[in-house]
Amino acid sequence: MARFAVSVFGRDRPGIVAAVTRVLADAGCNLEDTSMTILRGHFAMMLVVTGPADPGAAGLEAGLDPVAARLDLQVGVRAVTDDVTAAPGGGARYAAAVYGADRPGLVARVAEALAAHQVNIVDLQTRVVGEPDPVYTMHFELEVPQGRAAQVEAGLRAAAAELGVEASFHPDDADLL
Repeated sequence: MARFAVSVFGRDRPGIVAAVTRVLADAGCNLEDTSMTILRGHFAMMLVVTGPADPGAAGLEAGLDPVAARLDLQVGVRAVTDDVTAAPGGGARYAAAVYGADRPGLVARVAEALAAHQVNIVDLQTRVVGEPDPVYTMHFELEVPQGRAAQVEAGLRAAAAELGVEASFHPDDADLL
């Protein structure tokens, strides 16, 4: 079995998930990890799937072409040759939230503050909330190196103060299914 990364993007509408996953199932693929969301009226989906090595990434993408054309989607498929199941170095799970006036560079500066402490951003969701004075919200799931939580929190709070935004940082609860 081979592993593939599949990306799909297009204007949101019913049936995208059904159409894409049907093609993958018919090709003998199994969905391993998925992330799907709506971003300002556009649907974005990332999947990691396993399936037969033949027809390969190009064959899977060709199989998805009719769906992409019918639903006006951008689709990409590439082979994933490594089986990375955990972030390098591991660490403790933390959650962080940052809120403030929207402006360019907020995510970059907060991400730099986290990277300076070797923090791995496992998941990040952002939204612009409210009108006429929008607030930018960022919700992070983080992997923090063992014994570094206090330094990470201090760095995050310093970046937040520099940006004039609010930040919170706390241990994350384990995923419960």
